[in-house]
Amino acid sequence: MSDRLTWLGHSTVVIEVGGARLITDPVLRPRVGHLLRDAPVPGELGRFDAILLSHAHFDHLDTASLRGLDPAAPVLAAKGAARALRRSGRAVHALGPGDEHEVAGVRVRAVHAEHDGRRMPWDDRSSAVGFVVGGVYFVGDTESFPDMAGLAGTLDAALLPVAGWGPKTGPGHMDAREAAETLRLLRPALAVPIHWGTYRRIGHNPRGDPAGEFAAHAARLAPEVRVAVLEPGGSVEITRAV
Repeated sequence: MSDRLTWLGHSTVVIEVGGARLITDPVLRPRVGHLLRDAPVPGELGRFDAILLSHAHFDHLDTASLRGLDPAAPVLAAKGAARALRRSGRAVHALGPGDEHEVAGVRVRAVHAEHDGRRMPWDDRSSAVGFVVGGVYFVGDTESFPDMAGLAGTLDAALLPVAGWGPKTGPGHMDAREAAETLRLLRPALAVPIHWGTYRRIGHNPRGDPAGEFAAHAARLAPEVRVAVLEPGGSVEITRAV
């Protein structure tokens, strides 16, 4: 089986690497609170070795979506997100930046995210992480930060958010240009834009093409990085230099 990435919409990506199969921030319903989905809802997704949760915001941690996934799959989650799953019935492993956990022979490492990941106002403000899985960096939600440069030269692929679900992204997020600028820090072989074109706030009609804008900025700012713009359900293989 080839290593590949399949984007299902928003921040939900199936990562298949090293024989392990994982899914990130699964939000898979037609409507989540005040957000409407503008992409098809995936069908049965099959077995997973683990579910990764970057933080506890409702557009990243949706308990109803989790209930529809492989019940045997454990959750690796930022600490605030882990607390929100105490009654989920799943095995939940809380990870902070620097913590590691092995999944089906593949190392998963949590890394810092510059994002307020609180589900509730009284939760830990710093409870958000990204994950590095066998050379694939899922950043979750974050602003760019200087320590990202420590991953340069180690990444086969980076999954980068390029937009939001409202008229602007706000603190703790990246827009298309900021995500392209981040490529100069990370220097991955492959970049896939995520967190765009899937959910929108009720009453908001998105304009523009954030993924296309990201690709255009990336071509100018980091031309050595291959960019794959996927439609929901689309896949790209991870290729490595021999």
